[in-house]
This record gives sequence, C-alpha cells and structure tokens, in this order.
Amino acid sequence: MSLHVERLGAGPDLVLLHGWGLHGGAWQSLAPRLAASFRIHVLDLPGHGHSRDTPFGTLDEVVDAVAACTPAGAKVCGWSLGGLVALRLATRHPERVAAIALVSSTPCFTRRDDWPHGMAPETLEAFAEGLRTEPAKTIRSFVNLNALGGPHARDRMRELAALLAARGTPPSPALAAGLALLHDTDLRDEVASIDRPAVVIHGGRDVLTPVGAGRWLAGRLPFARLVEIAEAAHLPFVSHPDTVAEALESLRDWGADGEEARGRQMSPEECR
Repeated sequence: MSLHVERLGAGPDLVLLHGWGLHGGAWQSLAPRLAASFRIHVLDLPGHGHSRDTPFGTLDEVVDAVAACTPAGAKVCGWSLGGLVALRLATRHPERVAAIALVSSTPCFTRRDDWPHGMAPETLEAFAEGLRTEPAKTIRSFVNLNALGGPHARDRMRELAALLAARGTPPSPALAAGLALLHDTDLRDEVASIDRPAVVIHGGRDVLTPVGAGRWLAGRLPFARLVEIAEAAHLPFVSHPDTVAEALESLRDWGADGEEARGRQMSPEECR
C-alpha cells in the first residue's frame, strides 16, 4: 500500500499521524514550527485524504503501510486513531521508532468493564449505523466532537469542516473499517513492552478519549512523561499549539546516540 507523504524541514525525522476521518492537513498549523527542529513527514493514512485510493485494511496492514514511509529511528507522533497506529508501529516495527508521542490517544477507545476511560460501545455503534444511513452527517458530527469542550469550539468546528472539504470525505469503506478498528482494538497489553522514550499529551476536557486514558498511558509506558493541558479538548495541538510544540521538541535528542535511532533519510521514490 502506498501513502501520500508531505515533507518539510531538516533534522531528526518526525512522522505525524492524523486521526479518523481527517488527513495530514490537520497538522497544518503546527508542522511549520516543528520543521525548524525536525525533518517532518506528514502522512495521509490509508483511505484518507490523498491516500483515499489505498484500502484502509486491518490495523497491522495500516501499520505496515506507515512503516514503509517511516525512516529508521524516527520519532513518531500519533493523534487519536494515529496514536493506535503509533503504538502498534513501536511493537511491530521497533527499528522504525526511536521515540513516541501520543496526542489525545488511548490504547482502547471503547469503554469496557475494566476500562472506564473510553467511549460507550453503543456510541461507536450508533456512528457505524449512521455511516450506513447518513454518512455525510455522521462524519460531520464525529469530527465536531473533536472540538467539543475546548476553547473556541465553534471556530474549531468550522476549521475542521474546511479541512475535511479540502481533501474530501474518506470513502465509506475506509470510514467503516476505521470505526470498527476504534471499536474493537485493545492494545493495553502491549504498552508496557514499548521501551522507547514517550511523551503523552492530553486535554483535560477531551470527550472522545477521556484524560484518564492519557494518565494511564503515562503510567504504563516505561519511559513516559505526561503533558496534561487542563483547558484543552481533543485538539490540543490547535487550541494550545505552543505547549504541544514544546512537548514534541523535547523529543529531538532522545535516542540520538544509538545506531538504530540515527537511521537514514528516505527518498520520495521509496514511499510512492
């Protein structure tokens, strides 16, 4: 599977992975600042944005496609669904990951008997039904939840709507497959094995991935620190860009001494 990748900046490699229903343009306000410290690789996940013709597939198929575009020893930042991809990338392709950042993410999106930090299963199931009957309305409703609870929520919702329009709504099969992945995936048992430096960035007002998930991740990842932003919702890199940028910039020198972490630059041809 080939993915669309935009690259900018120079320095250690940093891969940015977006969330469900959107595309790499979600990082447009943050990527230029980060490009002063990193060589940025902004991916469109399978079935999303300019990668819309690439099937979404299973989690491992998505991760393998991302790995093919990730230089060895990169720093990898995943937001929301992108965080699930980053977590599995760190265990399935550890040679690609020198450090990891998880923004508004969780190892398990669905609430379970032993996991109170997720969405009610029936909520995700209702979205799945909505995709079958009113797909455009459903994707707008879900995307709006990204901003709910945060500062200037209505402005953020309008920005997200414009972003979605810029590269088009993902095909229905990709949306359905991604939503099923959010509903079914539970990576909690893998987290403790990720022996990479990590930063967990989470908003205190997040209604999609409650802040308890971020606290849990920071407590279970062996080498993690938590950056909790009390006033942020699911879009801390939009509402609090300076705080998020500083947290990601702290990744710059992690792993820089190891042969694995030095890696190499990939040519654009290698990821087409």
